[in-house]
Amino acid sequence: MDAVDPRPHWKRSQHESCPAFRLAGHAVLARWLAVWLAAAAIPTPAQPFGLPTANRAIWQDGGENRFFVGPAGRTWEGGLFGCVRTSGQQLHEGIDIRCIQRDRQKEPVDPVLAAAAGTVAYVNRKSSLSNYGQYLILKHRIDDIEVYTLYAHLREIRSSLGPGDAIAQGEKIAVLGRTSNTSQGISRDLAHLHFEIGLLVNDRFPAWYKANYPTQRNDHGVWNGQNLLGLDPRLVFLFQRARGKAFHLRDFIQDQTALCRVLVRDPDFPFVRRYAPLIEPNQTAARLGVAGYEIALNYCGVPIRIIPRAASEFASSAKYRLLSVNAAEQSKNPCRRLVSRNGSRWVLTSAGTRLLDLLTY
Repeated sequence: MDAVDPRPHWKRSQHESCPAFRLAGHAVLARWLAVWLAAAAIPTPAQPFGLPTANRAIWQDGGENRFFVGPAGRTWEGGLFGCVRTSGQQLHEGIDIRCIQRDRQKEPVDPVLAAAAGTVAYVNRKSSLSNYGQYLILKHRIDDIEVYTLYAHLREIRSSLGPGDAIAQGEKIAVLGRTSNTSQGISRDLAHLHFEIGLLVNDRFPAWYKANYPTQRNDHGVWNGQNLLGLDPRLVFLFQRARGKAFHLRDFIQDQTALCRVLVRDPDFPFVRRYAPLIEPNQTAARLGVAGYEIALNYCGVPIRIIPRAASEFASSAKYRLLSVNAAEQSKNPCRRLVSRNGSRWVLTSAGTRLLDLLTY
């Protein structure tokens, strides 16, 4: 990572598109779409997440190319979440929403709206410090789950906003733009809002980063991009539209396809305390005491299921033990490179171990 880029290499904008059907990122998308199409004509009740701009083309038949914008020279699929960059080898951990309002100079003027009620967590008004340019992060609590939304490439952020300020859903927080510190920049035609929904990995991130990257700057502290694990916003919108009042964020997270299952021999670490609603019951651990956790990770590295395990359920004293790998999912979504084959065996890569180290630091 260079000195001014808070995002890890797998989040940077090497512009490449992918086949259209790769946009799903999840095997269950077809099922969600079927439910959504059946309910599309029914008025939708108020829901936790709203669209962050006035662009509503995502709900129009064939409107994807009017809602998403891809990188220069690429189709709209490159603006989706997932392994959509560099021929599927690079993760784009958000969606890029197309500008629909411009001033006389053809610059974007779309209001950016809070996708959910919450508070301001972080504001970066210095474009030179991030390839996301000016960006801000909001903190929310939905179904008792702490979740964050990120809004990037902003033209300007509302001047009165600061950390801790309360924000209502739909409240104007910024103006869509094309700020960035990358050499290629973002053209007027491709101005967009980069939008993320994610989970915070560890509030001790600055200490972890200093220990692991002692010669590199961390301009954004806890809000460094490596410290947020993304959920696909498009699928969140589809899932809650299909579920209506029955939408629960926990259901969405746990409905993800698992890439791998790992045993972590550590009874207490920040992520399991912060995301206790994702922990599932285990009578053996409840009776004998928790010695660690079995964690299912999706291809983005999000812990989607967490099961406490007793000491008797660990076959070795190793801190991490890879239990299983979904080979089809790894083949479909390889961009995080959390696991790899070593001969006939699957093993955690350095990226996979580094993620677990950050989760448990």
